Amino acid sequence: MTKTNERHVPVLFQEAIDFLRVRAGGTYVDCTLGLAGHAEGIARLLGPQGHLIGFDRDAEALELARERLAALSSQLGSQAPKVTLIGDAFSSIASHVKPASVDGLLADFGVSSLQFDEAHRGFSFQADGPLDMRMDTRSGPTASQVVNGANERELADLIYEYGEERRSRRIARAIVRGRPFTSTGELARVVSQAAPTMKQERIHPATRTFQALRIYVNRELDEIKELLEAAPKLLKPSARLVVISFHSLEDRIAKDSLREGAHKGIWEILTKKPVTAGEQETERNPRSRSAKLRAAEKQ
Repeated sequence: MTKTNERHVPVLFQEAIDFLRVRAGGTYVDCTLGLAGHAEGIARLLGPQGHLIGFDRDAEALELARERLAALSSQLGSQAPKVTLIGDAFSSIASHVKPASVDGLLADFGVSSLQFDEAHRGFSFQADGPLDMRMDTRSGPTASQVVNGANERELADLIYEYGEERRSRRIARAIVRGRPFTSTGELARVVSQAAPTMKQERIHPATRTFQALRIYVNRELDEIKELLEAAPKLLKPSARLVVISFHSLEDRIAKDSLREGAHKGIWEILTKKPVTAGEQETERNPRSRSAKLRAAEKQ
């Protein structure tokens, strides 16, 4: 097993498994495989009649998940479930999964450890790397193309909308003046100079700008909307949906979608308030601090 797999800690693991109510022989979909932390937990409970379907548009993550789940199948032997892995965006789920065939669906919208920790993917400014940020490296514009190609107003708008960054205009002006950018380090330096950390803030001054670019490049919010729209048609009656979000934009979409579905009689919401990580988990895995889990049952 790779070091990346060892380092990977699935967020709100037990809570996700409990809310999914995983039953032997069922069909469960992990829409965001990542390094298969949640998926492995689900697979262990399914038994030989069960079926785990996993999605990830990131080819590197998919390969590591495949290794991890193959090792688990060897370990479980005749008790291993059927596993189907799909290298596609989870928004395409309806073209891969039959209607009313799923007992539980999990989506963890966070960026995986692999993407954040590997400098060559360009998701993080903690280590200098190329400005890429694509989850699916086979298609779509890179962050570099967006940063170097968009005009000042477009940059300001996307940094404000997707990063909830109040100083977006100042940052966009500095980016346009400082172009061209090829690396995460160069961009982070210019953003930090344009909008230094404010006293009450604990996050790096470039955090929101990087978040905005990542969301824009990967169409993350549209992907989530499409998944939540498709989910009710794919789930059996009494099947469960569990989503984990990491910032207010994702959580708002999940909350509004479930609330609207509940009004229409589609969902019974199981989490009156979002479930968050306890003290032990946040100490062990600081990334879990911002995680919010919401769950619902199909009526």
